[in-house]
Amino acid sequence: MRDGRSFSTRRVRASQRGEPIFVLSASFHIAEDGPEHQAPTPAAPSPEQIVDPQAALAAMPEPARKRLQTLFDRVRPIEFRPMDLRRYAPLRPGETRAAEQSVWIRIAGPLPDDPMIHTAALAYLSDMTLLDTALVAHGHAIFDGRHQVASLDHALWLHRPCRADAWLLYAQDSPSAGGARALTRGTLFSRDGALVASVAQEGLIRPIRAAPPV
Repeated sequence: MRDGRSFSTRRVRASQRGEPIFVLSASFHIAEDGPEHQAPTPAAPSPEQIVDPQAALAAMPEPARKRLQTLFDRVRPIEFRPMDLRRYAPLRPGETRAAEQSVWIRIAGPLPDDPMIHTAALAYLSDMTLLDTALVAHGHAIFDGRHQVASLDHALWLHRPCRADAWLLYAQDSPSAGGARALTRGTLFSRDGALVASVAQEGLIRPIRAAPPV
């Protein structure tokens, strides 16, 4: 679309059976110096201090265990550790939860040193768990079979380089949900506290009729 001295812009259109299924706009910028600041890193225990959720599955009640196992089965290329596994349990009568969550996340295996590979991998993993954040407040999970869930749009801003195969703190919230759609946001921090990326996503969360009991 454009080639300038500092910025270049590209548009990608993917089709399947002659129908468009994906449109991407990407802006590329040369490395430049300028003022720097960032949001503070959220307080969080290290990933080593969090119980490995795979190891915790056996001790969890059946509904939460089933939800979490289904999630793990779907995201094998990615390793993640939620801060609070209790968010996968259904809401008790009168209980409320904020539409927010934080997880440690990384690609589950070493990657080559090429920075472009880490950028692509970061874009890939930035899609994970965002829409689930919108369901936290309602006592549901993305794979519990009660909602049709799909990403409608996804925006990613890259701030600083990072390794996608090293632990990243992914702080997420959902400021609004309604009309079968939800807006979610996220910020990704490296272990040394650098804000490496910001994310925003709107997604479909359509209730399924005759959904299975919680």
